[in-house]
Parts: sequence; C-alpha cells; structure tokens
Amino acid sequence: MKKLLYGVAYYDEYMPYERLEEDIRMMKEAGINVVRIAESTWSTHEPQNGVFDFSSVDKVLDAMHKAGIAVIVGTPTYAVPAWMVKEHPDVLAVTPRGPGKYGARQIMDITNPAYLFYSERIIRKLISRVSVHPAVIGYQTDNETKHYDTAGPNVQLQFVKYMRETYETLDVVNHKFGLDYWSNRINSWEEFPSVVGTINGSLGAEFAKFQRKLVNEFLAWQVAIVNEYKQPGQFVTQNFDFEWRGYSFGVQPSVDHFAASEPFDIAGVDIYHPSQGDLTGIEISFGGDMTRSLKDDNYLVLETQAQAFPHWTPYPGQLRLQAFSHLASGANMVAYWHWHSIHNSFETYWKGLLSHDFQPNPVYNEAKTIGADFARLGTELSSLRKSNHVAVMVSNEALSAMEWFKLPDGKTYNDVVRSLYDELYKLNVGVDFIQPACTHLDKYKLIVVPALYAAPSDCLERLNVFVQGGGHVVYTFKSGFADEVVKVRTSQHPGIIQAACGISYSMFVTPNDVGLKGPLIEQSAEAGQVQAWMELITPTTAEVLAYYEHSQWGEYAAITRNRYGSGTATYIGCMPGPAVVRSVLSGALKDAGLWGAEQELVFPIIVKSGLNASGKQIRYYFNYSNAAVTFDYKHQDGTELLTGNEMTNGQQLELAPWGFLIIAT
Repeated sequence: MKKLLYGVAYYDEYMPYERLEEDIRMMKEAGINVVRIAESTWSTHEPQNGVFDFSSVDKVLDAMHKAGIAVIVGTPTYAVPAWMVKEHPDVLAVTPRGPGKYGARQIMDITNPAYLFYSERIIRKLISRVSVHPAVIGYQTDNETKHYDTAGPNVQLQFVKYMRETYETLDVVNHKFGLDYWSNRINSWEEFPSVVGTINGSLGAEFAKFQRKLVNEFLAWQVAIVNEYKQPGQFVTQNFDFEWRGYSFGVQPSVDHFAASEPFDIAGVDIYHPSQGDLTGIEISFGGDMTRSLKDDNYLVLETQAQAFPHWTPYPGQLRLQAFSHLASGANMVAYWHWHSIHNSFETYWKGLLSHDFQPNPVYNEAKTIGADFARLGTELSSLRKSNHVAVMVSNEALSAMEWFKLPDGKTYNDVVRSLYDELYKLNVGVDFIQPACTHLDKYKLIVVPALYAAPSDCLERLNVFVQGGGHVVYTFKSGFADEVVKVRTSQHPGIIQAACGISYSMFVTPNDVGLKGPLIEQSAEAGQVQAWMELITPTTAEVLAYYEHSQWGEYAAITRNRYGSGTATYIGCMPGPAVVRSVLSGALKDAGLWGAEQELVFPIIVKSGLNASGKQIRYYFNYSNAAVTFDYKHQDGTELLTGNEMTNGQQLELAPWGFLIIAT
C-alpha cells in the first residue's frame, strides 16, 4: 500500500432514517477513504430462506464509489438469521453450558452442515455480486471468528476421528494422556466419551487444540470460496481479536492466530483499550506486534474505538495519539467501529465517531485532523518495516494447559505474558511474537519465554542451542514442565532447559508473605511481594540474582542467570512485581547488547521506529500522560513530519500532554 487507509464500519441498514449522502459528505470532510460493510446483516440480505435482497449493499457501493471511498465487504456469517434457527435448531452450538439460545451473535456450531450450506450460499451470492464493483478493494471473512465453545455430539464425533488419525491406537492415547487415572481408560473407539466432562487436563487441552483447528478449517474454507471471485488487486483479510477483559488483553484462547492467518492475504485485527487517564498504549502495541508477526508484514486495524463506552470517551488529543500509535506498530489502516452510534439493542452505548445525534462533535473534529495528516503523510508513514532483535514466544498449548492448572490466585497464562510484555514496552523495546515451532530463532538476540508450561522437546532443545550459540533467553516459572500433551516430564525440573539454566527444583509453593532479597533487589526500590507462584530453586552453575525473603524459604533462589556456551539463560522462578521484572529485563537487554538511547527514556515516553518504503528511518515519540514531558533527541538530524521543523542531534524536545512527534532521518 502506498497510502494509508482511514476508515469506519458503516451500516446503512441500522440507520433510523435515510442519510447516506450526508454521511458520505461528513466522511469526506474527515478524510475517511474506506468503509467496511455487510458483515453483520445476514438477516437483511436474506430475509427468508433463499430470498435475497442486496439493495442496501448496492446502494452503499454505488454511493461510496461516486465519492471516491473504497469498500471492504464482509461475509455475514457470524450472526445467523432467525429463519435458519427456526428451520434448523441444531445450527446453534451445544457448549459445556448447554444448548444455545437464539439472540446473540456467534452462537452457531461452525461445523454444522446446515449452517455451512447456508453460509456458502450467502457468501457466493454476495461476493459474486460485489466482486466486480469498482469500489471494492477487499473482503473480510466472518468477524472475530472463534469456535464459540462448540462441543455437541457432532463435534465430539469429529474429535474422536481426529484422535484416531493423530495417535492411531488407543494404547498410545491411554498412555500419553494418563487415562488409567480414575478409570478413565478407553478400551474401544466406540466408547470414547464426551470430553465436556473430563477431569483430565491433557485430554481437555487436546480438545481445545482441536477446537482451534476447527477455526482454521472454517476460515480457510471461506477464503477459498471468496478467492473464486476475488479480482486482481483485491485482498482477503480477517478481523482477529484477543482475550477480552473488558478490553483487548492477551493471546486469544480460542484461536491460534498464526495458523488461522495462513490463507489470508493480509492480517487484520481489532484492538480496544482503556482510555482517558488509563491510556498507556500497551494494548495498541501488543495487538499490533502480535498481528504484524502473523505474516511478518503490515496489517489492517479493522476496528478500534472512537468514543465507545462513556469511560472511554477520549480526552482531547487522545484520538490522534491512538491513531498514530497504530501506524507506529506497522498498521496500514486505522478504522473505527463504527461511524454512527446505534439507537437500539445491545451496543447502544458502544458509541461511534458520531454520537446519536449524528452531528459534529469534538471527537469527529479531531478525526478530521487525523484524516488530513494521513492523506498528507501517507507515502512517508505507510508500510513501516521493522527489524526487531527481541521476540516473545507465545503458545496456545501452554495457555490451554494453564487454564486447567491455574495459578493459586487465579492468574492465568496471559497474566504472565503481559507482566513481561508490558515492561518490554515501557523499556521501548520493539518485539516480534513467535511460536514454539519457530525455527529461525537466530534472527533474534533475546527471546523472552513466559510460562511455556506445555511444549514439545524439540522446541526446548532449539532454545538450548540458541543459548549455546550466543543468544539470551529469559524464562519464567513453569517453563518446560510438561510435554506437548501436558504430561509432566519425569526429569528434574525445569527438564530439558535445566542445563542451559544451570538450576534444578522439585518443590514449589504458594507464596505467603514472601519477599525477595539479593543483588538484583538492591537495585530496585520497589521489590514488593512475590505473587501467585514460587519455585524453590537450587543453582547448579547459575548465578543467583535474587533469593526469597522468608524465614523458611530464604535458602532457595528465586531468579538466576547462567552462562551456557556463548550465551545466557535467565530464569524467573516466581511472579514478582513490575519493578523486578523491569530490572531482570534491563539486565538481559544489556547483556545481549541491546541497551541504547531509547531504553534511557522513561515511560510515559514511548518510542517506536522502523523504515518506510523509501528506506528512511521513522521514529515516533509518544507521550502517554496528561503532563508535558521533555527529552533529549539522540539520533541523526532529521525532519519532524507533522510540522516540517528540522531536528538536530542533542536538541531538547517537548511532548505536549497526549502529544507526539514523528521524525524522519
């Protein structure tokens, strides 16, 4: 892309009165150059079984084309019409919570034959109609697709087939999954029970892996259909989302984003986050780094917030800060959900760029400045390329395993991931995300491995080789504990990585009023208490960075560092607070030769950088706070793109509250 896309989701079908021309006029004023349509309105386009009405789609496409606004068309398969459920009640997913009930979106069984038949029909009818329209630049298959916990009899039958194809014999299954326990042994394929009631974490985690595979197959199936009609220059994307905690938080439990993204031309994402005084930019960065890593390429932000909830109504300047933060992570498109605020039903208070009165407001007026800058600076800021030396290894399998074996205080895998990622972000460290199957570890100098609880042996051995060859790994507790089917390794822990880490342990406890002491802690004024988990570590060859501060556990190491071959492995055997994590990561960065001018800056100053399409270095400096901040610019002379001002090395620069600078060199 040689320009930036600035867009909104637009639903003419939801409007309380006819205003398409007025909406387009206001969009043009705001610099909106793309809209996303149709993914939510199946029942409008097929009001009865086999009766189709695409008049609203035609009307919007023609009007947008006339105005010079591009369109991304969504397949409307994530919200099923009432007639389908009436005729085929079994399209609703049966989940561990029981049979589904009609009303919400994303309530169907994505493997149900009737659902797939009607989905294919509406996809073909819609895409064949719109594909040759000159306004259409791309397609979005489904929306925020997941498996929706589908676990009914038909899914269980498919799971048994999957187990038979994967493991071949029940003797292998019973042994690998430990099914002799509590008489769970299965002696014939015909008696394989539903996994919904299983108490076996290995089997439960395997079923979660199988459910994620259903998502991969469903999305690839849709892409294949759309590709039959896709014209040269058009793309197919998907709107991935993350674990939801009232906002986008962590690795999506229900989708393996890496596998699911394979058939798409470009990855897409939605990212929502706290705002006002809670705006940090972390979720924007996390979502961007994850999505960029899926295809090692630029990506589309298909949804993010304009106003959204009342407690997310942005302060002046924040909408601009957020939009350019997406670009700084590698996005080529920023689009709001949605243009207008809806007047009825579930998302009435998920406000769009316009409020319910459809009139200009401060957020819309700020959007106009973004649109103008996107248009003016598009060739400079689009297609930002990054070359990061740090990677975070994430695993859906480890996530599923830790759902079965949560930490005592209820913290999960994503809590561990974010505890590390957040501090890397605040240290202004650019990261990629990789998976355990990654074979190009030598691309990086430092790999951070949060709670890799379940992992195949070859992954851990590759990490050992990486360290031995001169790389640095930072592990957290629980890493290497179990194999790929969540069977605990019988060796002394941490198992295969023991030699690289230079430690061993066989006991772990729930911390109760446990602090930290030792060389690392002396450097931090905020050591605090250990949370969630602690392993009682005995160093073999490792240097101890911190011991436990406790009357009984004080002899055991908590955090260690070990030289192995030409590299270093750091092991965090507990869950410390942010300041300690920051100290550990700072030491690892310095040891890996990755400490530079950006790491000397202190949050709320955040720096993001990359090369643009012309090979220029682009650096974004963001202020995520309500007060002005100053810093010394320590790079070669350049030009600040928003103002055109020249910047010189050593110059002191000021960032306004929620402000930012973009410097090209």
